Amino acid sequence: MEKFIDYVLQFGNLNKQQIDLIKSKATEIELHKDEYFWEAGKAVKQIGFLTDGLIRVFFYNNKGEEITRYFIDENHLILSGNTVDEIYTPSEYLSAITGCKLVVFSKQDWKEVCQTIIGWEIILQKIVAKHHSEKIARRSELVSLDGTERYLDFIQKFPTLVNRVPLSYIASYLGITQSSLSRIRKNIR
Repeated sequence: MEKFIDYVLQFGNLNKQQIDLIKSKATEIELHKDEYFWEAGKAVKQIGFLTDGLIRVFFYNNKGEEITRYFIDENHLILSGNTVDEIYTPSEYLSAITGCKLVVFSKQDWKEVCQTIIGWEIILQKIVAKHHSEKIARRSELVSLDGTERYLDFIQKFPTLVNRVPLSYIASYLGITQSSLSRIRKNIR
């Protein structure tokens, strides 16, 4: 819980009563490896903040292949939809790559926090803007790079993920086959 509070305080100030309200509305959960936080086609009922572990965001293409869109690592907020009132049904899966710990809020409790804490929306906007710019920076360059350059870029941008993520997921994220990734890794050693 403290990791979440510390993270939020980087984006704005909260008094003790506001922090206590947040703590009273949140619960801490654990996801086991391969367990879903969200499933495609099922309405999202909670907001989460990943304090420990790694989550993969993926979907199935029209050939039934899993395509990894991105990875969520520690200190990331997992929001659903554009507004808290929106019923959000994702087209993607969020699955734990490792054991994970999250601070979660029901949508109703999140709504109460949003409505009660003055300035909460501004804090959220700053967090969302930071995550959005990180996501764009991670993906935008991949389009113009070849497989080797994509992998080297991945190592540079995600040095802590290289040894935590299965090669098949990295290959999917990079848009190459696992055998191509194995060749690339062998050639750059």
